[in-house]
Formats: sequence, C-alpha cells, structure tokens
Amino acid sequence: MPSFKPTDGELQILQVLWSRGPSTVKEVNEQLSLKKDVGYTTSLKIMQIMHEKGLVDRKKDGRTHIYQANVSREQTQKQMVDKLLDTAFKGSASQLVMQALGNHKTSDEELNKIRKFLDKLEGGNK
Repeated sequence: MPSFKPTDGELQILQVLWSRGPSTVKEVNEQLSLKKDVGYTTSLKIMQIMHEKGLVDRKKDGRTHIYQANVSREQTQKQMVDKLLDTAFKGSASQLVMQALGNHKTSDEELNKIRKFLDKLEGGNK
C-alpha cells in the first residue's frame, strides 16, 4: 500500500473499525456519535471516499454494506510517526520522544514499558 495520511475524520473511522472489526455505517456512526455529534450522511460519505482511496474494503450484505479497515493500525501509526518525525522534528527521534513524554502525564506502567523497550533496543545493539 502506498504512503497515505488519513484525515482526522478518516482516522476516527479507522479507530472504530480497528476496535470493532467489520461494521456497517450505522454501527460506525453510533460509535463516533458517542464522542461528538456526527451525522449519518457525513459518516457514509467519508467511508465511501475511504473505499475509493483503498483505506477500507466493503462488501454487500443484503441492503447494507459491511466496511472493514484495509490498513493496519500499526502500518498507519508507523507512516504517521515517520511523517511527523521527518517534518516536525527534522528526523530527531529523541526530540519527538521528549516532546511526547513532556506533554502529558506518563503513567508508571507506560514508563516501565518504555524502559523495557529501550533495554531491548540496547541489547540488540551490543
């Protein structure tokens, strides 16, 4: 799949599809509406555009369409972080990490995961 940058609306829909799995527009719209008021036709239009872009697959089930993410969460996160790293941080991973950790309260659990990840990276570089 070529590089892409989903819009905020597309990313919200992908989050729902990654969490729920294959879903109808109605199901996705209901999940989106829990956080903010989103019209059904808006969700439908965005999902149709996402299908044209190849971000989602859809199959007909009776009179409805079932949509499924065509890109993985990991692939999307990697591409978005790579772009952010290149454009906002001029390739400096340390500046990106320090900014991310400095912008919100990091739990002890998250810090432990980060330490383990760093230990793993350092172990592979020895």
